[in-house]
Amino acid sequence: MSSEAFVTLATNDGYALGALVVAQSLRKVGTQRQLVVMISRNISNIIRQTLETSFDEIVVVEELNSHDEEHLRLLSRPELGVTFTKINCWLLEKYSKCVFLDADVVVLQNIDDLFEREEISAAPDAGWPDCFNSGVFVYKPSKETFTKLLQFANQQDASFDGGDQGLLNAFFSNWRSADISRHLPFTYNVTSNTFYSYVPAVTQFRNDIRVVHFAGALKPWQLTYNPQNEQLSGNLGGQQTIQREFLLAWWKIMYERVWPQLSKHNQNQLHGGFTGSLLNYGSLTNEQGVQAGSAAHRRAWESGHVDYHGRDSFTNIQEQLQKNLGQQQQPYHPSQQRQVTPPKSTPASANTTQQQQQPTGETTSSNTGASGVLKTTTTTTVETQEKK
Repeated sequence: MSSEAFVTLATNDGYALGALVVAQSLRKVGTQRQLVVMISRNISNIIRQTLETSFDEIVVVEELNSHDEEHLRLLSRPELGVTFTKINCWLLEKYSKCVFLDADVVVLQNIDDLFEREEISAAPDAGWPDCFNSGVFVYKPSKETFTKLLQFANQQDASFDGGDQGLLNAFFSNWRSADISRHLPFTYNVTSNTFYSYVPAVTQFRNDIRVVHFAGALKPWQLTYNPQNEQLSGNLGGQQTIQREFLLAWWKIMYERVWPQLSKHNQNQLHGGFTGSLLNYGSLTNEQGVQAGSAAHRRAWESGHVDYHGRDSFTNIQEQLQKNLGQQQQPYHPSQQRQVTPPKSTPASANTTQQQQQPTGETTSSNTGASGVLKTTTTTTVETQEKK
């Protein structure tokens, strides 16, 4: 069992918060498998330190991007281009079999039985059941498969949606007809946006649901949670009672199991408590002239168009938080408790030195060159932490 692992991916602090909930939800239901998180270099220090305490292994990967704006525009989800980074999971050859979980899922029941399935096993996508949803899938790590995926991704129109789901469905194109045993029950990947259209079924099979997937633009960490009355606030318009129930399940894990770890690593935590919504940025303005905190900015944020490197960057958020903290205690929102600014980029030689100084770490690298859409990819294991 030690050679099998659950794997997730975080390319920014928001999804890293989700990854922390994934890890703690798996621990809560008693998994016996290893937990691995792949991260980009955009992750801040505090979040990374907390990831190190929650996962057995952290793997730093270079981001891949489809740059397929045309297809991504059809989804109204331009940020999904970087989800191509997910295919780095096939390079984790130290594990004989893995289950990939998107960082926007929460595990409600033990799912270790998934390791009895073969590559590629996944649940049908609610929007088009002839395709599988790539938020949860069983796979076998293989550098050969990774290389083939990378080459396939560089072909024109390799992904019909511009994201990893279109790519993986095109690559594993026989999933729908080859072997029914590789079709996971929907209860292993219940997408929250199906609740509205089929509430009776969700109610009927509520106790069978093992994994809830918060697919779509609205993510749990974009909401605000008040632990005193266990109420959520934010863009909740049209959410069914059952949807709120699962959002609350996510937040309770965040509050009870993740937040204590975040607080422990945040040595500069201020006494002002939580500061509420991330949208209150004052007069910050981006290059396109959309004022942060304005109605246009709010609509962009709520539709998933987050400018992580511009007006919505951690540095800008932190600057505004420092002005507001202490004025009034607000409801619970963990992503605003980060008080440590991410370190500046360091030369490759410095990174190498830091990795060599890791007391218990193990570093491995795999390089596969490719021309066209995707650049050369390097996967580096920076630290392995065994749980006792």
